[in-house]
Amino acid sequence: MQPVFIAGPCVIESQGLLDEVAACLTGINKRLGVDVIFKSSFDKANRTSIHSYRGPGIDKGLQMLADIKSKYGLRVLTDIHESWQAEPVGKVVDVIQIPAFLCRQTDLLVAAARTGCVVNIKKAQFLSGRDMLYPVEKAREAGAKEVWLTERGNMYGYNNLVVDFRNIADMLDIVPTVVMDCTHSVQRPGAGGGKTSGDRRFVPSMALAAKAFGATGYFFEVHPDPDNALSDGPNMLRLEDLEGVIGSICE
Repeated sequence: MQPVFIAGPCVIESQGLLDEVAACLTGINKRLGVDVIFKSSFDKANRTSIHSYRGPGIDKGLQMLADIKSKYGLRVLTDIHESWQAEPVGKVVDVIQIPAFLCRQTDLLVAAARTGCVVNIKKAQFLSGRDMLYPVEKAREAGAKEVWLTERGNMYGYNNLVVDFRNIADMLDIVPTVVMDCTHSVQRPGAGGGKTSGDRRFVPSMALAAKAFGATGYFFEVHPDPDNALSDGPNMLRLEDLEGVIGSICE
């Protein structure tokens, strides 16, 4: 089974950024024979500071994602934070993502499941892989046809995440598609003076370690200029480096 690949900028900053990333993903898909799903968020509701950039909002954001899907033929993923968002989002995207902090929110899971989209549930930083059985059950019993789980590390102490790769094997006992979030797992939450910090140099190693533990999917937030990105810059992979990292996974 070919791995699932997900990539894109953390948040929608501009149409130009989305086009640049989508064009790159289209090229990677053709050259490597893969199917990278385009990801970006229309609203980052869980930013560290109230002054942080959140995105263009649901109406404009969904139109921009729809344009990318139509123009480039890419499958699209975005996340939701409130139950009412599921229905309009489900009309545009192929995969609805449930943020890690919200993975136990029953109404959110049920609303996402009822759209008929694939539901990708990110494992909370305070849960084990085995604990994810219950969010999956909620989504399945609400009618989800396909559920994915995503590993993104656990909080151990302040401003740091540690990945227990055994969680991948445990979650593979629950669903066949377990995605490694290779960029959020190198975050240092809240460690950047009112914003999240991180260390992108570990991203390729996170991917290969996850492969060794049997991961069937890989998530990368990417940006052509991550040092000047409006969200999650320190842990985002440089867009120019994405093809090499995906190539190493496919070897």
